[in-house]
Amino acid sequence: MAVPSEPALPSDAPPPQPEALASEPGSDSTADRLSFCTKVCYGIGGVPNQVASSAIAFYLQLFLLDVAQIPAAQVSFVLFGGKVSGAAADPVAGFFINRSRRSMSGRLMPWVLGCTPFVAVAYFFLWFLPPFTSLRGLWYIAFYCLFQALATFFQVPYTALTMFLTPSPRERDSATAYRMTLEMAGTLMGATVHGLIVSGAHMPHRCEDVELPGAPCAQPGQTRLYSIAAAVVAVTYPVCSGLLCLGVKERPDPSAPASGQGLSFLAGLGLTACYPPYLKLVVSFLFISAAVQVEQSYLVLFCTHASRLHDHVQNLVVTILVSAVLSTPLWEWVLQRFGKRTSAFGICVMVPFAILLAAVPTASVAYVVAFVSGISIAVSLLLPWSMLPDVVDDFQLQHQHGPGLETIFYSSYVFFTKLSGACALGISTLSLEFAGYKAGACKQAEEVVVTLKVLIGAVPTCMILTGLCILMTGPALKAPKQDTSRQLSLQRRTSYSLA
Repeated sequence: MAVPSEPALPSDAPPPQPEALASEPGSDSTADRLSFCTKVCYGIGGVPNQVASSAIAFYLQLFLLDVAQIPAAQVSFVLFGGKVSGAAADPVAGFFINRSRRSMSGRLMPWVLGCTPFVAVAYFFLWFLPPFTSLRGLWYIAFYCLFQALATFFQVPYTALTMFLTPSPRERDSATAYRMTLEMAGTLMGATVHGLIVSGAHMPHRCEDVELPGAPCAQPGQTRLYSIAAAVVAVTYPVCSGLLCLGVKERPDPSAPASGQGLSFLAGLGLTACYPPYLKLVVSFLFISAAVQVEQSYLVLFCTHASRLHDHVQNLVVTILVSAVLSTPLWEWVLQRFGKRTSAFGICVMVPFAILLAAVPTASVAYVVAFVSGISIAVSLLLPWSMLPDVVDDFQLQHQHGPGLETIFYSSYVFFTKLSGACALGISTLSLEFAGYKAGACKQAEEVVVTLKVLIGAVPTCMILTGLCILMTGPALKAPKQDTSRQLSLQRRTSYSLA
């Protein structure tokens, strides 16, 4: 959407003051407003990564162990390597994108469009079963690392595009609300569609005709179903990116000449890393986010090998996601009404129910646990992005540094969150190897069943309680009451994925 040129000023007219040019929250000009179509197309651009991340979070580990039949030790390296690759790609993407030149389609849009075909191909081959067996672990490590890195190079410019849609803060918040809504829909769609397609690959009747002990070979029907599901998800990348390009126009950055002022990245990183409120927030949610990722990753494995819930796996996954989506508006209200530290106790609601599922793995208990877990997962994803602006505000008031520190706060938080997930998933999957997990086997040893119960119950419980204890220590930060633009940034989340 082109910005009309301003009328020429009379020769004797005084130059406009910056305060007069600033858009007030309630006086957005018509040129600054975004159309409904633009907001929807912008929100659609974030759907592919959420669809893919949701499918990976719930089903990749099961695919690698039971279909690709990779030893659990190699699976741990696949998961760890992929997460580390995505974490390392965050600062690299920011570095290169920040130094790229503006083209006819903008400075950020070429990165999104350029990554689209490559990330789609990498995602498809992540679920492809190669004809060789000796180097399958290396195959999946390579493509998972490649996918995570490319997905980061896709997501970073896409989320930064919010600042180049319009100079109006209110319209940016509205566009962000559309993005969050469509990303949550994409999260639900990813796990649902992928799960429905591959549900026939893990039915109990698959093992009824197996007479000899040991791990049966992967059946062609299993690999075909996973390839179909991968192709369906991969297609969302070019489709959604095309709609994003057609419906959204990237505006020039009016503050570009001054963007280089302020601290360097390394100097700013050193300051933020030594800031106690930020350290407390990061460390606490390192434990909490890792607990959520462990709970998601091992739910399907637990239902498949440690309980008789094979037929309920897909419904349980959908229950978790629907519960998380529906409870998000409620938690937004609770955050504003009762405060953020009080809302944090909502995360531990899932603790007794997770232990109950490990002790009594029945269908009725599983559905209750899935519903409650979705509620807790929603607040665990919402809370850190609500508390980060308060930490940034407090830091800026105390230090009075130049621009650019907000990016450092957010990018470093994402980096450490991904790194904690990598360590948690890698170590927990390695524990299956020590317990004697047999890839592709219809019945696992009792040690494996006990390990899965610990991973679904005790491990998330300890990590959540540890994170909450760290979060509750010390005084609470309060957002400045007079800074309305900072309060609006509560809704500007850089990521809102269940993966």
